[in-house]
Amino acid sequence: MTIVQVGSSLVEIAGKTRAAASKLAILSTEAKNQAIAAIAQALESSQEEILQANVADCQAAAAEGIAKPLYKRLQLDEHKLRDAIAGVRDVGKLADPVGKVQIHRELDTGLILKRITCPLGVLGIIFEARPEAAIQIVSLAIKSGNGVILKCGKEAVRSCEAIVKAIKQGLSQTAVSPDAVQLLTTREETLELLKLDKYVDLIIPRGSNSFVRFVQENTRIPVLGHADGICHAYIDQAADINKAVEITVDAKAQYAAVCNAIETLLVHQSIAAEFLPKVAAALAVSNVELKGDKRTLAILPDIAAATETDWETEYSDLILSIKIVDSLEDAIAHINQYGSRHTDVIVTEDIATAEAFFGLVNSAGVFHNCSTRFADGFRYGFGAEVGVSTQQMPPRGPVGLEGLVTYKYQMTGNGHIVASYTGANAKAFIHRDL
Repeated sequence: MTIVQVGSSLVEIAGKTRAAASKLAILSTEAKNQAIAAIAQALESSQEEILQANVADCQAAAAEGIAKPLYKRLQLDEHKLRDAIAGVRDVGKLADPVGKVQIHRELDTGLILKRITCPLGVLGIIFEARPEAAIQIVSLAIKSGNGVILKCGKEAVRSCEAIVKAIKQGLSQTAVSPDAVQLLTTREETLELLKLDKYVDLIIPRGSNSFVRFVQENTRIPVLGHADGICHAYIDQAADINKAVEITVDAKAQYAAVCNAIETLLVHQSIAAEFLPKVAAALAVSNVELKGDKRTLAILPDIAAATETDWETEYSDLILSIKIVDSLEDAIAHINQYGSRHTDVIVTEDIATAEAFFGLVNSAGVFHNCSTRFADGFRYGFGAEVGVSTQQMPPRGPVGLEGLVTYKYQMTGNGHIVASYTGANAKAFIHRDL
């Protein structure tokens, strides 16, 4: 790993963030909620400035030939901004994740142990394109008592600067220091941020496969994230055909540029001849390009042939690969081989088959008879999300407040010493949960 010399200016910024986070960590729920409400109000007051900044970003990105999926993520219209601000207010309504007593145990008379949730400290969030992510992340960081250093992609600099400016203006009237929120904008700062293990407690990257892997390979700071969003829909032999068509179209075409859209459609051979023409016609309405294996091409001869590469590709676009399988077991084997452990769905009216799918598909989200597009922190009721984790260890899936806190052990005694509990006349522990 190449060691990059950290510039003093960024160290200073990180130091201010940590100092502000230390004060934020002990604020009351009421004080944090007031700060969140102030952020929402400031964003609403700055709506026109934010949207104009986004138009400028989009125009510049288009002139540079930005990829279509990235451009769609970059766009921030009035509706997206409104939803993001609504998400901020929803975070304010959520229970405070800090100060929860997870263990309360009497080890011996007068010797009390508690395990209590507390903030992580400072979050480093590195994201591409999607400027509304900054809004979601800041609201979750404040509610969970964490400072946050945001690093946006160059394509979203104007939008994020306008958003963070509004957020800091809102915080300036509250008990939360504006220093708790910082914005970085250059590639050089990304490399420096990854070296700030003395100041930053968790890195959350949101972007392409190669980008996330770059972050994971170039920092000593713990990283939470996912590199791919290769999601599947499996249409079982016991599927309701009309239901399956609607779910497939929504999961692929409702918003194709996001990580919870499906990239591969698996279809049981016994219903393929009936289902595939219907779903192909429905997807054609949304201009979805189809690719299929040999058996699919026999039913849909006008589509392109799928290759091995297609099964492991996140298109983030209106492209869908299709494969016919002989059984539930074949579908599960394909998903576990080629999937990214993000979100996969089975469409079936057979409950036992659905339960088998739930148990054997090793993904963060396993769905039955509903669109994979529901795999989202806002839709889960988290208020918003800082990102999605496909790792085995928790937090897993969309990460909201619960993924932004850790815990500490607190013990209170009255002159208790370990020597009393060792040797020939050792006292016994009570270990009684209170």
